[in-house]
Amino acid sequence: MYRVLLLEDHDRLAALVRQALDNAGLACDTVERANLAWEALQTMDYSCIIVDRGLPDGDGLDLVRRLRTDRQFIPCLMLTARDALHDRVDGLEAGADDYLSKPFPMSELVARVRALLRRPPIQVALNPSWGDVRLIPEQGVMLCNNYTCPLARAEMQIMLTLFRNEGSPVRRSTLDAAAWGLQEAVTPNALDVALHRIRRKLTDIGSNLRINNVRGVGYAAIEG
Repeated sequence: MYRVLLLEDHDRLAALVRQALDNAGLACDTVERANLAWEALQTMDYSCIIVDRGLPDGDGLDLVRRLRTDRQFIPCLMLTARDALHDRVDGLEAGADDYLSKPFPMSELVARVRALLRRPPIQVALNPSWGDVRLIPEQGVMLCNNYTCPLARAEMQIMLTLFRNEGSPVRRSTLDAAAWGLQEAVTPNALDVALHRIRRKLTDIGSNLRINNVRGVGYAAIEG
């Protein structure tokens, strides 16, 4: 159920990291510039971000500082070819949660990412609720009125995004990105199919929560 954003401009390394995370059951989107990473972070919710320091458009630390200044506390693992003590200290003081110097074994990177995911900074986000429904992402289920219903991976990401907006409309493109990431190709009606299934499951568990189409804006989870 976790999705990781990787900011790395070395194509070969990015592909290796993405494959290692995928093999570990962690979805991964990759971007090569800090400005693209910022845009991706505003578009969808990631569980963790992996940031390289040396980038075509600057130092990855600047992105981390910008996130922390904006009170976005997504867990962050810094990657760098620099191994001097002051570089590691700079990364941690900028707001990074962990630091890994290149070259590194992929098994260690996966282990460090998993460690960050086990200690998310905002505990209330672990099992979010809205209306009469509660989500348990790690189990892939939603609960209501003592009934439990499984959610597919994309369905859970859609619900998490709707819940975080607490009734405010979410753009279709944002839900698409949350469900399937930036690189995965899906059919144009994939979101409609997923929303249909979610609505049916909400009915099955007796929830009063409704997913409404806000014409010209997007979709919103509405109580009652």
